[in-house]
Amino acid sequence: MTEKQKMLAGQAYDSRDPELLKMYHRARALLQQYNSLDSTLATDRDNILQQLVEEVAPGVWIEAPFFCDYGSLITIAENTFVNANCMFMDNNHIRIGKNGLIGPGVHIYTAQHPLKAEDRIVTAEDGSSRYLTTSQPVHIGDNAWIGGNTVICPGVSIGNNVTIGAGSVVTKDIPDNVLAYGNPCRVIRSL
Repeated sequence: MTEKQKMLAGQAYDSRDPELLKMYHRARALLQQYNSLDSTLATDRDNILQQLVEEVAPGVWIEAPFFCDYGSLITIAENTFVNANCMFMDNNHIRIGKNGLIGPGVHIYTAQHPLKAEDRIVTAEDGSSRYLTTSQPVHIGDNAWIGGNTVICPGVSIGNNVTIGAGSVVTKDIPDNVLAYGNPCRVIRSL
């Protein structure tokens, strides 16, 4: 099993594996182009996004600067807006539904590490340290509004027609048709 296959299966993997580093460096080059491109060059921006992410539907707008690990594990459905300074750590699949609003500074994490230091730090034969990493996918449903500076943790699913208040830390699944906010994020009421 390759390190990428382990990563997508939720098993511990080496993030410094040559295949994953190649994906990482490819994404960095595309992000550098995307983030430095004049905002009026919409066709050029769309072309770079098509190369960067797994799937980006018509009507998607991602405001620069934008950051991700690989890009190739991100799917964004039609008419979704992603505001500036978002970070999508796509060490596993990130799927965002249609008509979404992703506020500025939203971070979506799929990667995680063991809590105990002795479980996460591995010493290599050359004396260098490696850090065990696992990942879980994140799913955001249709018509969701994720407020600015929200953090979405690995393995979380957010339902359809959900509003997440700014500054929330989403550690658990959020059902359809609710307003939720806080740290940790919790359902406040139905919408």
